[in-house]
Amino acid sequence: QLQLVESGGGLVQPGGSLRLSCAASGATSTRYAIGWFRQAPGKEREGVSCISSADSKADYADSVKGRFTISRDRGKNTAYLQINSLKPEDTAIYYCGATSNARYIYGCTLEPWYDTWGQGTQVTVSS
Repeated sequence: QLQLVESGGGLVQPGGSLRLSCAASGATSTRYAIGWFRQAPGKEREGVSCISSADSKADYADSVKGRFTISRDRGKNTAYLQINSLKPEDTAIYYCGATSNARYIYGCTLEPWYDTWGQGTQVTVSS
């Protein structure tokens, strides 16, 4: 059974950068589309980026385009989210999700239709 573990969060000043990791175990993550989501206090979970399973086609929320970059290392069974030019409004718990749904072999979704989730990693942007 696939398990996901996020890491890389922390406290960073505005304008800084972080690279979040989503390490998979228990199954080959390359069969799965991966999505990154975030949830700030009092807000709903928001999809920020995703990557398809077969061709690594990526998608981004408008609020993060140009600042966030999703990638995956198939050899390490890990997906990454590079976050640049961090803003205080990026403060949230960041989660990764995975789905083997055949709809997302050559695409992905920013909706929370993922089967497996990690426990999240906290990102705090503050001076």
